[in-house]
Amino acid sequence: MSAPTLDTGTRADAPATGPVVDERVRLRRLGPGDGVRGGILLGPVLLLAFWVVGSATGFIDERTLSAPWTVLEAARELWDDGRLQEGLVTSATRAGLGLLLGVAVGLVLALVAGLSRLGEAVVDGPVQVKRSIPSLALIPLLILWFGIGEEMKIYTIALGVLVPIYIHTHNGLRSIDGRYAELAETIGVSRTQFVRQVVVPGAMPGFLLGMRFAVTGALLALVVVEQINATSGIGYMITLASSYGQTDVIIVGLVVYAVLGLVADGAVRLIGRKVLTWRRTLES
Repeated sequence: MSAPTLDTGTRADAPATGPVVDERVRLRRLGPGDGVRGGILLGPVLLLAFWVVGSATGFIDERTLSAPWTVLEAARELWDDGRLQEGLVTSATRAGLGLLLGVAVGLVLALVAGLSRLGEAVVDGPVQVKRSIPSLALIPLLILWFGIGEEMKIYTIALGVLVPIYIHTHNGLRSIDGRYAELAETIGVSRTQFVRQVVVPGAMPGFLLGMRFAVTGALLALVVVEQINATSGIGYMITLASSYGQTDVIIVGLVVYAVLGLVADGAVRLIGRKVLTWRRTLES
């Protein structure tokens, strides 16, 4: 005869019921990031609806802000002329080169400062000084050093990218639990293995967060540098249109900047969801 067991009313391995199950089913049905994507699109859609209704009813004066259909017609003409494609390629190239340079330098500095106390003592101070000085304030000095050509524009964008990459990656490195280092030392893990298996995954969330700020910084710097003696690019198109009072062309350029920002940020977030599948967060 077996010994009696204590019935607590529920088993530890029994499936949850009631509201907990409903919530889990709802979250699985939504999928990772579905609510976030919907939230991102809601704001622009409402803004566009207000613009359309305001222009159709005359609430928004076309002399102040061109109607959406006027902007679409201007975009079509620019596309047929090839000016829109040319400006888009030029701007995307500038932003991409500046972003790559800033990410590379910021990542190297973050690794040097995050993995070595001597490196942190040498690197962190100058980066924090740079952090307190807006990159756009350095444009006069960069013009003196590199002239007013493409080199100056790319370096300006890189400076706007460097700091957020460094700050967030460095913070991610310093936030890694020290017990992992103790465990690695105990079991004899090599430094290369430790960096690959512990440091890189631990710093990845901070790096990806820094990338989102870096993309924004790159576009902000791009808007400014393309209006400084530029002869091509979306910023040049906007500057030229402002000289002739072409509000519709200006809005086309601003929409292109906005689309570039949304696409770049969406790409970073998508990469983050794919790379950080091991993290159990509220979003995932």
